[in-house]
Amino acid sequence: MSESPESSPASVYYGGQAVIEGVMIRGPEHMAVAVRHPDGHIVQHAERLSGIYTGRVRRIPFVRGVIVLWETMALGMRALTFSSRVAFDETPDDGQEAAEFPEKVFWGSMALAVVFIVGLFFAGPILLANLLEKADANRLTIVLVEGVVRLALFVGYIALIGLIPDIKRVFQYHGAEHMTIHAYEAGVPISVANVRPFPKEHTRCGTSFLLVVVVVALLTFFIFDLLVDRGLLVRTASRIVFMPLVAGISYEILRIGARFESNRFVRAMFAPNIALQALTTKVPDDSQIEVAMASFAAVLEASGMAEPQARKPVEALQPVVELD
Repeated sequence: MSESPESSPASVYYGGQAVIEGVMIRGPEHMAVAVRHPDGHIVQHAERLSGIYTGRVRRIPFVRGVIVLWETMALGMRALTFSSRVAFDETPDDGQEAAEFPEKVFWGSMALAVVFIVGLFFAGPILLANLLEKADANRLTIVLVEGVVRLALFVGYIALIGLIPDIKRVFQYHGAEHMTIHAYEAGVPISVANVRPFPKEHTRCGTSFLLVVVVVALLTFFIFDLLVDRGLLVRTASRIVFMPLVAGISYEILRIGARFESNRFVRAMFAPNIALQALTTKVPDDSQIEVAMASFAAVLEASGMAEPQARKPVEALQPVVELD
């Protein structure tokens, strides 16, 4: 996740995601992906963002959280598709970019992802809560059980997929992404040696955002269910209707945490977020840090900020193949 509240380089927030053998970095108006090709070189791709990703609506408090939640999925899917083509050597031999991911397949994948998320993290807990209601459990117990089950499913799912070797490598790239952004925000020259000491966890991590969403959803649904007579249909509808509000509030909380992360009280509040990243980030090796640096260099270059104010240029990497 990233946002540019002001125009000066020092105020620009960069975020990103780990992909297959690579890293996606998202800036205010551009995104870039760098992926390690099977033969060892790094393939970069950068593109300018427009529309909902950069429009004025993205600066509106509470509304921007909904947009960020959407773009996390949409841009992540596009970056993941690109990385899979490179990682599995599906790029043409002439150095040109591989054919575009079919639009129907893209939207189909998005739809399946949404159905999976809704089914696992929303429908499941709601159905369980409905069973408790039929068993004459009190309202407080029903709401708390639903929220706790949703949280447990979220954490359990992350812990489970982290056991898969290929996913562990993705989590290493996730750590490399965080460490590179930390180095940039600290104002040090971007090199493997300088990136290495920084922590693999970051306050603005997408994992933190999702955890805040789960907690805010628990509180929001708790208040709603205590105030409104409920049933399965009403409960289900409320979860759908209130999700934009939940996402909006969650993102503003995350921004506050990032802005005041030096405050002890704020750090204590976000300690669970950082702790959860022990599951979603792993210590990267030098080659993985190089890929994260390549992605960051590509987004800086695309943004015309290869040499940002008060910062030294990004250190040159090994030969890179660019896909314009």
